[in-house]
Formats: sequence, C-alpha cells, structure tokens
Amino acid sequence: MPLMPSRRSTASIAAVAVVIAFALGGCAEEQAPPMPFKAVPAERILKPGYTQPGEGLVAVDVRRERTRNVIVKFRDAPVYIDGEPVTDLMDGEHVTFYLKPGVHRIGVTTQFDPVIELRFLVDPRYTNRASVTFDKNDRIGIRRVAQ
Repeated sequence: MPLMPSRRSTASIAAVAVVIAFALGGCAEEQAPPMPFKAVPAERILKPGYTQPGEGLVAVDVRRERTRNVIVKFRDAPVYIDGEPVTDLMDGEHVTFYLKPGVHRIGVTTQFDPVIELRFLVDPRYTNRASVTFDKNDRIGIRRVAQ
C-alpha cells in the first residue's frame, strides 16, 4: 500500500515553497516606478548643435530607462552621434537630438563597456525614439522603440 503524506507534511511543504518563491522573487531585476524622464542639463551638452531644432531636421528622443539596480544606476552613459561625443545620460534622463533624415549612428557606452552603436533611420514618418538599458550582466545596450 503506497504511503500517503500527512496533512501536516503537505502544509509544511507548501509553506516552504511559498517562502522559496518569495526569496527567489527578490533576486529578480526590479524596474523603478514609472516617472517622467528628466532632460539632460544644458551644461552637460558637449555639442549643442545636435540639440537645436531647425528646418528639415527630425526630432530623435534618446531615453535612459530607470533602474533600481545600484550597480548601474549611478554610471554615466556617454552618447555619440555619428561617432562624435554629444552628451551623457544618467538614470531616468532623456535628450532630444535634431538630425537630418537618413541613417545615423547613435552610440552609447560606460567606463566598463565598449561603444555600442545603433544604426538609426531618422524619418519624419516614424517614431524616432531609442531606449538605453542595461542587461542582466550590467552591460549597456540601445534599441529603437515604439512610442
């Protein structure tokens, strides 16, 4: 005759499973609560020409997503347009560039990462937004995102 677990042992197993689930859930990357992005302060713009609107130019918004990950939260992320350093982004900041239509290279880096470039088609018919994030290994990345 097979052994049936008692009610007490079944309840104990369930309690242990709940405790383990909560403990492991605490290890996952937590997204910071949604808040508006702050503009990069003017004194951190190295090439102001890229941030000035003009005739025939298209707005491209580059945002650095917020994180609670303390390892990367306080790292600055220099931003390059077509190989030129323009500014840097801190956690929760954004910058709007005004670029001619066509393909541009938007690059980001940190003191620990090589420059990662995204070939970005600037077109007034599209949403022109890029998102800077860090992966599970704390490495920077950039990708085009929808509005």
